[in-house]
Amino acid sequence: MKKVLAFDVDQTLNIAKTPIPDDIAELLTECLDHFEICPISGQKFDQFLIQIVDRLENATPKQLEHLHLFVAQGTQYYRYDAKKKDWTQVYNYPLTDEQVKKITKAIQTAAEELGYWEADKLQEGDEIIENRLSQVTFSALGQKAGTEAKYAWDPDHKKREAIVKRCKELAPEFDYEIGGTTSINAITPGMNKVFGMTHMMEELKVKKSDILYFGDMTQPGGNDYPVVQMGIDTITVRSHEDTAYALRGILGLIK
Repeated sequence: MKKVLAFDVDQTLNIAKTPIPDDIAELLTECLDHFEICPISGQKFDQFLIQIVDRLENATPKQLEHLHLFVAQGTQYYRYDAKKKDWTQVYNYPLTDEQVKKITKAIQTAAEELGYWEADKLQEGDEIIENRLSQVTFSALGQKAGTEAKYAWDPDHKKREAIVKRCKELAPEFDYEIGGTTSINAITPGMNKVFGMTHMMEELKVKKSDILYFGDMTQPGGNDYPVVQMGIDTITVRSHEDTAYALRGILGLIK
């Protein structure tokens, strides 16, 4: 039996950039009694709290000790301290200021040249490029844009593929991964989900065969594909409904 259930977040546990729905919250809470639960995503820590943790309102401190937050593709790791009743950062591998500047310039230049820099569509206080400490993330319409607009912006990934290609020419020393609905995550080579999953195994003292991973972008070039390449058992889902269906089946086998 698997010991760890690991999950991409957007499009796997939720509708992109929204809190997980009630059924996923209930299923994850139940899963905490049987597995180590490990969301791993390019998002920042605050988003993990808003989208996942705050929705697990019925989870006990004992259950939360089995929830592990692998932030920014696992280049940051947080776990729950039941005594402090708070989340503790276990590790963080941040980019340097110079790296952040170089990535930011490359992404903005690429998007502007291609006509995909749409700052006029941003909501107040939002931003297109965000420093997430261990990665820099491009979100074409910002974080606050509506779900419908995000889904419509680049459904076939062609816009982001063009931006990535140009970024590779401008700053080839970094890697660029397409994620979510409008995002590109820029990282130093090797700091993708392979890094995160490897550290997950080290921190939880488990093997690849102990892990079952759920993700929606497992195709070559997708930000879940590195997990597939590692040889970790993976379930490809299209939505959180698919994930809920699979989790019900898993829990049904345990009962």
